[in-house]
Amino acid sequence: MKNTYKKKKIPKCLKTDKAMETQRSLSYLRAKKKVETLKGFYSHLGVYIIVNTLIVLSAANVFSGGKTDFYDWGNYVTPIFWGIGLASHAIYVFFEMKVNNNFLKRWEERKIKQFLEDQNNNQYNRK
Repeated sequence: MKNTYKKKKIPKCLKTDKAMETQRSLSYLRAKKKVETLKGFYSHLGVYIIVNTLIVLSAANVFSGGKTDFYDWGNYVTPIFWGIGLASHAIYVFFEMKVNNNFLKRWEERKIKQFLEDQNNNQYNRK
């Protein structure tokens, strides 16, 4: 089956407008990604606090009628190992937000521009 769509030439003024629009889109997408990353970390932190509080209190016999024991180190194994994971998550989140990682940013921008251009070209080819 032959492609019946003809490529339309895009005027230069539209190309510059598209470039500005693409740059705004990239800035918005970068900001949105940072917010989503930070939101994910805070959700992880909240779950960590709630779940591990319940685990420690339960392991220390606070909810049962037995002797309360907060001195057994076994009560803290889960919070310790989960805390290591949470700390690595925090390092990743704040490293990504604070450090200017040029290689990844350039790669992301190239891919986003490529996808947006492909999408725009497909829209013009269909008309």
